[in-house]
Amino acid sequence: MLASSSSGNSTFIRTDRTSILIDAGLSKKDILARLIAIDETPECLNAILITHEHSDHVCGVVALAKQFNLPIFITPLTARAIAWGEYSPTLDSFQAGTTFSLGDIEVDSFTIPHDAIDPVGFCVRSQGIKIGLVTDLGYVTDSIKFHLRGADLLMLESNHDLEMLKVGPYPWSVKQRVMGRKGHLSNDIVSDFIKRDLDSTISTLVLGHLSEHNNHPEIVRNTASRALQAAGRSLFTRLVVAEPKQQTEAFIY
Repeated sequence: MLASSSSGNSTFIRTDRTSILIDAGLSKKDILARLIAIDETPECLNAILITHEHSDHVCGVVALAKQFNLPIFITPLTARAIAWGEYSPTLDSFQAGTTFSLGDIEVDSFTIPHDAIDPVGFCVRSQGIKIGLVTDLGYVTDSIKFHLRGADLLMLESNHDLEMLKVGPYPWSVKQRVMGRKGHLSNDIVSDFIKRDLDSTISTLVLGHLSEHNNHPEIVRNTASRALQAAGRSLFTRLVVAEPKQQTEAFIY
């Protein structure tokens, strides 16, 4: 994960043949710097996949796609919600719920409940490995649980601590939005998901998209660790918290 927080999100995935970005919510300069930091070059990228149109997921997509002539995989509704300016991108449109291929990567898309025009989550599959990436959702639907079955690595949002949000600096209308069914997952909701629905196949659980005002990595880590222990998963599932403004380690399968 090159970045995962309320200020910017982007994930890099590479196989032997294919390299993709999921979201480009940092500046082009920052994305390039973070790719270089892991010994990757932007020239290796084959495509950018977009989950939804909010700026913390797309602010760098135009500049990056334009410079490196990258196709953008995006739903038609989300594409219409992005200000492309004078740039005419190469769009590979898909409908939420469909599966498509990028080189040796199979991508499953699915609808998520968020206050964007057509938000999606992704599972990517290659060489017998499955990775799920789900952020920006108010609750975990049965459909999402179905799509995440069999994942080896799951990147899931753990956006806010409910008490921190309630007493934090946001206006009440924004607090209601964040807490709503089309808002963001709280640490407590994630804890319930871990205890009740975390698939036994998941060897690495990455919790990200932390609010910089209404959460703290140690709170996320402690809450999720207790849930893994309660579920009997603490010895079998490694927990990683993606801290704001820092890229994570590389996860190699």
